[in-house]
Amino acid sequence: MKKKVILLTNLGSPDSTSVSDVRSYLAEFLMDEKVIDIPYLPRLLLVRGIIVPFRAPMSAAKYKTIWTQNGSPLIHITNELAKCVSDASGFPTYVCMRYANPTPQAALEKIKQEHPDVDEVILVPLYPHYAMSSYETAVEHVLNMHRKYGYSFKMKVVPPFYQDSMYIDALASS
Repeated sequence: MKKKVILLTNLGSPDSTSVSDVRSYLAEFLMDEKVIDIPYLPRLLLVRGIIVPFRAPMSAAKYKTIWTQNGSPLIHITNELAKCVSDASGFPTYVCMRYANPTPQAALEKIKQEHPDVDEVILVPLYPHYAMSSYETAVEHVLNMHRKYGYSFKMKVVPPFYQDSMYIDALASS
């Protein structure tokens, strides 16, 4: 029987509410060509020269209003979801973020260390819809890390599920 592991991927969050951490996060996020779809040099000038210097302090202040004792709500909730998925599925479940931490490489390394006999990692992008700036960039980034570091296990990607009846029923009931 194949040994499987689940890897949930989400957008990400700064490591803290400090302006420097928010600056790093925003720069990584906004420099992604799938987020701002313009040529590199204009994107670099826009992001590094205008958006990040002005937006980082304001965003850091806003992050402080939602940060909890557990840190970033997005990271905490995604980790809680991973526990629920693991309990419900019986498969070890890990988390990575497209931007910031935990990185896909860190998650894949942890899987490799903790489950050296794993045959398949099921990548679950936590976006029900397809969008270049969320689903596509996250999936491509994880798959690139998988290829770059030559992991022996296969990767299976869960496709967008916005039309899945179970998802629609869950939305309707909530």
